[in-house]
Amino acid sequence: MPFAKKPQVFSARINELTLGTGDKAVTLGGQNVFNLYSFDAAMPNSPKIGIDVSDDPVQPSEGLTAFYAGCETLADRAKKAAELEDVDFVCIRFDLADPNGANKSIEDCVADAKAVAEAVDKPIVVAGCKNTEKDADLFGKVSEALQGKNILVLSAKEENYKGVAAGAGLAYGQKVGAESAVDINLAKQLNVLITQMGVDGKNVAMNVGSAAAGYGFEYVVSTLERVKAAALSQNDNTLQMPIITPVGVETWGVKESTAPESENPEWGGAEERGIDMEVETAAACLAYGSDAVILKHPDSVSTVARLVAALM
Repeated sequence: MPFAKKPQVFSARINELTLGTGDKAVTLGGQNVFNLYSFDAAMPNSPKIGIDVSDDPVQPSEGLTAFYAGCETLADRAKKAAELEDVDFVCIRFDLADPNGANKSIEDCVADAKAVAEAVDKPIVVAGCKNTEKDADLFGKVSEALQGKNILVLSAKEENYKGVAAGAGLAYGQKVGAESAVDINLAKQLNVLITQMGVDGKNVAMNVGSAAAGYGFEYVVSTLERVKAAALSQNDNTLQMPIITPVGVETWGVKESTAPESENPEWGGAEERGIDMEVETAAACLAYGSDAVILKHPDSVSTVARLVAALM
């Protein structure tokens, strides 16, 4: 008896969310099938790839140091990264703004963000310093400075979502990234809270949590899978926001990516290990539910781009 394939197509659909403006704008989401299930139905928008660029000039690998050689400022690095053919958007990260570190001023961060906006023609995602109080203020000021650029701010968390949603989403019409801690219920609750403030759910993206492969990663992929399943099979509109996952910041900080080859010669070179870890993690995120991943290494970007093209 011949096998009769039955496509798994849903009446529900993931929201479309557009970043940037003009012919370089990118759109996330829009599909009514599980991620990369283009054999069931056409996906209107392929998964997107961003590149992570920090205001901290110190790079996590020799390859990245060489890639950004000669780039003196965040804008220089963002421009170099944006020129990569497979990069869909640039994520600028203000690590130096951390009050427990260099405590870079918000004014200096805003100046950097404006310089980046002038230097690149691709959409911009803005990540903070992981200090929730300062990030809320930072996102509001950057959103004002980049009004009309249609940026996404990462991230609004349970501790600061009111300030981020009001300052970025309501006051200046920017897109809001809702970051929760690897739990479908927390993700849903945060989306509800943000939309109850008046932010249109179609202007919200989710970061449901991230980790490097092997570091509690099974919780990440199970959450991604459960969120997408609820959004599509249960038509849960509180979970139909596209998902964006910062992969590079997680994978380039683990020992498999940073340990010198002299410590574990059998592991091979650190650069190759870091790229492998980043690619493996990104591939799994895309397979289980992410509509966009943010990477650090140019080789990782090109590899994941080839994978997406082959599967679409």
